[in-house]
Amino acid sequence: MSLKSTSLKIGAVTIDNPVVLAPMSGVTDMPFRRLVKRLGVGLVVSEMIASKAMVYAARKTMKMASLDPDEQPVSVQLAGCDADIIADAARINQDRGAAIIDINMGCPVKKVTNGDAGSALMRDLNHAKTILETVVKAVSIPVTLKMRTGWDHDNRNATELAHIAESSGIKALAVHGRTRCQFYKGVSDWDYIGKVKQSVSIPVFGNGDVNTLADCREMFARSGADGVLIGRGTYGRPWFPNQVATYLKTGEIIPDPDIHTQLEIVEEHYASILNHYGTQPGVRIARKHLGWYSKGLPNSAEFRARVNTMSDPGQVIDTVRHFYHTSMERVAA
Repeated sequence: MSLKSTSLKIGAVTIDNPVVLAPMSGVTDMPFRRLVKRLGVGLVVSEMIASKAMVYAARKTMKMASLDPDEQPVSVQLAGCDADIIADAARINQDRGAAIIDINMGCPVKKVTNGDAGSALMRDLNHAKTILETVVKAVSIPVTLKMRTGWDHDNRNATELAHIAESSGIKALAVHGRTRCQFYKGVSDWDYIGKVKQSVSIPVFGNGDVNTLADCREMFARSGADGVLIGRGTYGRPWFPNQVATYLKTGEIIPDPDIHTQLEIVEEHYASILNHYGTQPGVRIARKHLGWYSKGLPNSAEFRARVNTMSDPGQVIDTVRHFYHTSMERVAA
């Protein structure tokens, strides 16, 4: 069964397939984006970057915004509430090699919304319009928008914001099918994403609860979306976006990589994290990924408990190899 067999254009940028790695704070850093891109995804998006910190060249923020040629085309997501500062940050990222600028009006966390950024901007559409228009005028690359269905169930105004976005020059939309007040509870409303899709002529990407190929099929059927953003479904499964892309193009169901190949991917990712962040920060940052990779494999709880106390990268990788080799032996038995 073929659902989406062609590439997709976002402004002047062409992506090979309509599957996008969603921006996730603390997850979609350069090592992870580069890995998912190599395994086969149409577009990767950076973790959310605070525009003010970017403009003032905060060291940590500049590290978060690091880009690599191997992940191109790459979209950089910016958050903030000051239109001029977001525009300045957009120009900086354009100069640093971003192919697309994505504006965050979907983040639900309090430290973002308390600063009138993220999904809080859906409560002030006039201000949202000012931000969109200012950023579009500031750069020559496409600008996209990520949003939710609204602030709460009584104020679902994503279709209205979608109209504003399109008229402001936004080239594509991504809609998470929950309200801000739902955070990540309940279920993503793919039917409502369909209402947004029907209200505009620019590409619309559906987001939320796409964790299996069956989810993907149902999301497209109910929303009519042009593409899909996959977030938490990639935890420990950087190959999943390629499984989705292949299924959409050919109808073929690709199995998960065998245990030996999974180990190779884990080792590649681990080395990339250490190289990017340095040894000791990298060891700590990698722990969550090792936990996600191990989920569902025999004795994974014991494995996580051990590696989460280790600070020597050599000891960690030896433990990883032993864990996976034990799983290989179980499969071969």
